[in-house]
Amino acid sequence: MEIFNGTQQALANRIKSDSTISNWKDWQWQLKNSIRTIGQFEKLTGIRFPAKEKEKLNETLEKFPLSITPYYASLISKDNYKNDPVFRQSFANVHELTVLDNELKDPLSEESDSPVEGITHRYPDRVLFHVSNICAMYCRHCTRKRKVGDIDFVPSKEQLRKGIDYIKNTPQVRDVLLSGGDPLMLPDSQIDWLLSELTAIPHVEIVRIGTRMPVVLPYRITDELVSILKKYQPLWINTHFNHPREITASAKEALRRLADGGFPLGNQTVLLADVNDCPRIMKKLVHKLVANRVRPYYLYQCDLSEGLSHFRTPIGKGIEIMESLIGHTTGFAVPTYVIDAPGGGGKIPVMPNYIISWSTNKVVLRNYEGVITTYKEPDHYDNKFCDRNCASCNLELNLEESDEIQSLGIEKLLSDDNDSISLIPEDNERYNRREE
Repeated sequence: MEIFNGTQQALANRIKSDSTISNWKDWQWQLKNSIRTIGQFEKLTGIRFPAKEKEKLNETLEKFPLSITPYYASLISKDNYKNDPVFRQSFANVHELTVLDNELKDPLSEESDSPVEGITHRYPDRVLFHVSNICAMYCRHCTRKRKVGDIDFVPSKEQLRKGIDYIKNTPQVRDVLLSGGDPLMLPDSQIDWLLSELTAIPHVEIVRIGTRMPVVLPYRITDELVSILKKYQPLWINTHFNHPREITASAKEALRRLADGGFPLGNQTVLLADVNDCPRIMKKLVHKLVANRVRPYYLYQCDLSEGLSHFRTPIGKGIEIMESLIGHTTGFAVPTYVIDAPGGGGKIPVMPNYIISWSTNKVVLRNYEGVITTYKEPDHYDNKFCDRNCASCNLELNLEESDEIQSLGIEKLLSDDNDSISLIPEDNERYNRREE
């Protein structure tokens, strides 16, 4: 029989005295009982704030609302909550009221790159499709703080249809990223409908979902949801773990269901001051991710959104963390460190420098240990001048899928997709007589 751990039991009983493990693991029960006020937070967690601090915190919530699932709140270390990474990411901070001159409501200019409602078309062959402004939890570091929590924007099919029609009428779009808010806040039936519409568009090759559900509400990843998603392969799923403590037994179960469902899983971590700005923390995080079949995808420099100055680190801290990963752990456990350029310039990779110098014939390099070495350039390389006349190019430009190599010899006889029953050597005298 499944039981609560002590913290979950106490928190659930404060919500309702007869709460059961079935209630706790019901994602809709979790949403219904989300913590939205400071009073609720104090009552359910037992953490108390001084009166003056509470006044400032209430001012913060007037501008940036609060929403924490009971599950995520149960992860907070009550004895050291002010330094707890879960608390820092989920609970309001008076520093959010400090808005610097260079901080923006829309730092990535998503509105400027929005040809129709719900679509951001920044890169040539892919679009971001905002399908909800609601999240299971409102992350305090969210780049879309201007939108998240807008209860008036839960899109209808008619609103979503505008984005679908834009994608249909824009044939260069081969990749659609569903984002929000959190796309998995939509009902199963609406997710099913949306994916069926998008995957029916001939030029859409892949669909991606960006979600934080495995982190803040892992019970949303139900068998029923996975069955729906499995109908629409290839489907890629990116989640958003920022600290090793978020990878709990429940989070692991959610990731297992998704991985077993056949979805490639990635993770996008935001570099946050006093949360994960430490090489030791980040290495542990990426190791726990790959152990659960999640590939670290991006490490984001915190954006210039309003009220996030207390979360931002110098870029040098990110470089330091990358130096601690590259060469020191498995290659596919190393994310790409990026800055999402203010003004809508897109993601810019930022990496340590490994090229020390460069001449006509040699490149001088250094490795992760500081060993300096050289790479000899080829003596003869005919630089290809491309005049865009593909018809005269000697490269293989037939880019369609190749036919499978036909089976030969004994392999041919063993093959289930071939009707041959015998191999006849060339110039077999008996068969030549038959032909005569």
